[in-house]
Amino acid sequence: MFARNKRKAVSVSSDMMSKQKRYEALVNATHADLYRYAYWLIRDKSIAEGVVQETYLRAWKSLDSLQDQKAAKSWLITILRRENARRFERKQFDLVDIDEVSIEDTQHGNETELEHAELRKLMAGLNDEYREPLMLQIIFGYSGEEIAQQLDLNKNTVMTRLFRARNQLKEALEASYERRQQTNG
Repeated sequence: MFARNKRKAVSVSSDMMSKQKRYEALVNATHADLYRYAYWLIRDKSIAEGVVQETYLRAWKSLDSLQDQKAAKSWLITILRRENARRFERKQFDLVDIDEVSIEDTQHGNETELEHAELRKLMAGLNDEYREPLMLQIIFGYSGEEIAQQLDLNKNTVMTRLFRARNQLKEALEASYERRQQTNG
């Protein structure tokens, strides 16, 4: 009887080591992309880090359900999107007296940095229905079909949203450029 328990313990130990190695490989392969997506989705570094941690915690708990390693990134993105939605289920908004708020003036010296900041700001201003497919395309390089699968949408819907998102960005950039020309000229 003791020998049988010892074999079970060795088997459980090797299964845990195998799971640990799979998990570490998964985290190493996807962490940067997953964090980048979370940051674009949430727009707050510390909250994005927390959501990514929660995502990996849930991934660890259900790692055995992941059958196809090629689908790991999509699987993690789905978990991350659900974690982000859970965040709003339990969120209580803090109210702040507007008179107590101070706003910093953050001037960037580098022109390219300014352009990137403006583009990020304009992208953040897009509606979620347009921003999310655009981020999946830009950050992960997903095709329209992959984005459609990820967001559970029709491919034509995704392609339309991507087209509209790019047009909205183009129009916003042109308007911003015209405003700068009027103030500088």
